Amino acid sequence: MNADNRRLVGMNRLGSFAVLCAFIALWWMASNAGWVSRVFLPTPQATLASLLEGLNLSGGSGHGELLAFTQATVGRMVQGWLLASLFGVLLGAAIGVSPAVRAWVQPTLEFIRPLPASALLPLAISIFGLNPGMVLFVVAFGAMWPVLLATVHGFAAVEPRLSEVARCLQMSRAAFVWKMGLPNAMPDILAGMRLALTIALIVAVVGEMIASQSGLGQAILLAARAFRASDLFAGIVLLGLIGFVSNALLALAEKRLLRWRQP
Repeated sequence: MNADNRRLVGMNRLGSFAVLCAFIALWWMASNAGWVSRVFLPTPQATLASLLEGLNLSGGSGHGELLAFTQATVGRMVQGWLLASLFGVLLGAAIGVSPAVRAWVQPTLEFIRPLPASALLPLAISIFGLNPGMVLFVVAFGAMWPVLLATVHGFAAVEPRLSEVARCLQMSRAAFVWKMGLPNAMPDILAGMRLALTIALIVAVVGEMIASQSGLGQAILLAARAFRASDLFAGIVLLGLIGFVSNALLALAEKRLLRWRQP
């Protein structure tokens, strides 16, 4: 990275930090000046105190309940995302590598794809009951579609001359998928996995709210019903941090895995 690029990255980071500081300052002014009642909008200080106490980082007598809720939500999100990525890549590769299969299956995929995962929660409850496995199924189902469609697109976009080379070398279909198709589709697959991670977090929280499963979704819902605004905002802030950190880690992994594509 040359000096100009480093300077541009530094300016972008400084600008992002300035926007965040401005947002927090506006929040502080709105809550402390009484623009919005503190029953609904707590101060940033109160939110931070609730967050530290919930995570048992304040050094006081807090029980760290928010930490246990966070672990449950993150575990549910990661498990659902891994299942979604596995089945999405496998099914996407099987569909994308064959033009005939794509033509047969594409209408069905386009019919099922727009269905929101949260709308399937009542059906999942009737099949699996109110248990953690039901929420995990819905999370995996909702997060699978970005990976599946991205994988199909990645394999469909493989250079046709690579298929000709594979036929000349008498490569099997499995060898072609592993050695030629997968590396070419990897950028699309990783982009779909990043989107799927966000969807997994959203669906996990919604599933916890509806199915009364332990997690941040349930904690936020209970705080809202009890008008504990600081606890409510602490949970929302924590969800934002989880999404930010998970996306940053996956972006770093994507950068390392696709290092071979950089000039």
